[in-house]
Amino acid sequence: QRQLVESGGVLVQPGGSLRLSCAASGFTLEPSIVGWFRQAPGKEREGVSCIVRSDRTYYADSVKGRFTISRDNAKNTVYLQMNSLKPEDTALYYCAAELVRGTWSAGSYRYWGQGTQVAVSS
Repeated sequence: QRQLVESGGVLVQPGGSLRLSCAASGFTLEPSIVGWFRQAPGKEREGVSCIVRSDRTYYADSVKGRFTISRDNAKNTVYLQMNSLKPEDTALYYCAAELVRGTWSAGSYRYWGQGTQVAVSS
């Protein structure tokens, strides 16, 4: 069964850091385009970051300089390192793989995970 599983979401204080993981099973992530998305209650889904192979990355303006996406092909996993977290980063974060059409932040992906909850609060 082909699936993506996210992990790493917890409650963290403002200014803190988290690393989210997106692990694939049943298929190989490399060289798929893999994106991280988030959705807060009452808000539209937002594309957070994307990685193409291992050397091209893209970020939403809201997270540039704070978040870093990376991949470990040996572990078939993509990570999202989140630093200097803010309350507005609170959301359900999920990853997607294999962009089928459209742009990385708004296009259609073949595989989606179920999400991991990140809460930033004091």
